[in-house]
Amino acid sequence: MLHEFLSVHRAEIITRTREKLTDRPWPLTSSSELENGVSLFLNQVSRALESDAEGMPISETAIAASATLHGGELLSMGFNLSQVVHDYGDVCQALTELVIERQAVITAREFHLLNRCLDSAIAEAVTEHARLATLARASEQTERTAQLAHEIRDLLNTAVVAFDALKRGSVAINGSTGAVLGRSLTALRDLISSMTSDIRLTANHQHRDRISARSFCDGITQAARLNADYRGVEFTAHPVAPELVLDVDAQLLASAVTNLLNNAFKFTRAGGHVVLRTFQQGDRFRIEVEDECGGIPEHQGDLFRPFTERRGSDRSGLGLGLSVARKAVAAHGGEIRLQNFPGHGCVYIVDIPLAAEKRLPLPVA
Repeated sequence: MLHEFLSVHRAEIITRTREKLTDRPWPLTSSSELENGVSLFLNQVSRALESDAEGMPISETAIAASATLHGGELLSMGFNLSQVVHDYGDVCQALTELVIERQAVITAREFHLLNRCLDSAIAEAVTEHARLATLARASEQTERTAQLAHEIRDLLNTAVVAFDALKRGSVAINGSTGAVLGRSLTALRDLISSMTSDIRLTANHQHRDRISARSFCDGITQAARLNADYRGVEFTAHPVAPELVLDVDAQLLASAVTNLLNNAFKFTRAGGHVVLRTFQQGDRFRIEVEDECGGIPEHQGDLFRPFTERRGSDRSGLGLGLSVARKAVAAHGGEIRLQNFPGHGCVYIVDIPLAAEKRLPLPVA
């Protein structure tokens, strides 16, 4: 009988299941996964089969309870819904393989009951996993929305205070207060631009046009010079070859490069130097933004993740700009790389394809 087979070969089934779990391309198993997932599930299936053989009613409450616990544990270990299903499927597959190898006699009723138990366990584990994941996403989204609102409010308050001082005529517009107003308004504009780009990227909404690489970079450098002036940073933009043509969503790509420049201005000390370079490499267009931020500490982590810990003395911003930049460049079939030079600065490298046909469309008459 199947419950006797499970009792005799329980250790081997667990061993085979462990092998299947650790062979999968996702996090390795932990002791709790095997204890509450595989081992406990086999015990409960065995008891259910034994009760059925004795003509007693089967209670699936225990299986449901342990599966609910297991679903939450798998979420905490980073497993997605597909992996939760596979976690139980591996148990059934290991059992089936062993039954065939040992040529055990299993009745159709026993297999039906086994599938019932498996279905109940998967349903409860997936339900709990989805419930907790939804709660986590809602909490994370609320926190991010609050951070964005807080950042916008701070920028507006700073701009209003600076504007009020300028309006009273107590300070000159071209002095430090005017620079504070300029920095606040520029940061507010860039934050809104990043939010808009992030929404468009999430919705996969792009509008590509064939444009001159020179005109694209000219538009970026004009706004960048203002930001550099407000922060007291020297800015140099190298000339762009006139024959280079891009097939891009200009707004999204401009948001990416602008965010890299703003990041460079933000962390470069006053009197420092930021450089924008562009050149062709085969069929690719390369954009480099070099700053004098002093380099990035080794413990900093991934700078391209949104809402990460901010670095340096300037604690403003949410880290959204670099995240949007990476996603925007990836949407154009490119990538962003970072070269870190401790004690000096960083070079952010954007690498995207050039237009296949290097001709601009004729103007409409």
